[in-house]
Amino acid sequence: MKIYIGCDHRGLDLKNKIIKYLKDNDFDIQDIGIPNNSNDDYPEFAFKLGELVNSNKDSLGILICGSGVGMSIAANKVKGIRCVRAVSIDDAFKGKNHNGANVIALGSEVTTDINLVKDMIDTFITTGYPDEERHKKRVDAIKAYEDVN
Repeated sequence: MKIYIGCDHRGLDLKNKIIKYLKDNDFDIQDIGIPNNSNDDYPEFAFKLGELVNSNKDSLGILICGSGVGMSIAANKVKGIRCVRAVSIDDAFKGKNHNGANVIALGSEVTTDINLVKDMIDTFITTGYPDEERHKKRVDAIKAYEDVN
């Protein structure tokens, strides 16, 4: 499974720690390759990562900014992307298992415990997509709305 990762300047340190952790655990990681600087804008990263995840249906994405909120909002504008802003393991689990998220957004200034970050990422990666009918129905409704609007 390919995992794309991107961040704005506020998430650079956390992104580098996540990349090392995932590579050390033999995951196929690709940094989306947009250079960081103090004037970068989070939507650029979110849009590019979303397009990459969409072009590889078996992939996942990780986005990082200061709060995780901006990245999540921007990523959710990309057709086919369901991005969860996670601050807990439960958020990561429910975002994927209940809501079919294919991208997780993290806040480098919100979740500063690297062990919690690793646990959220592990949970997000290993959790399956919705399998209960009520969750599938809701995700299908989102997809149907997206297809006509």
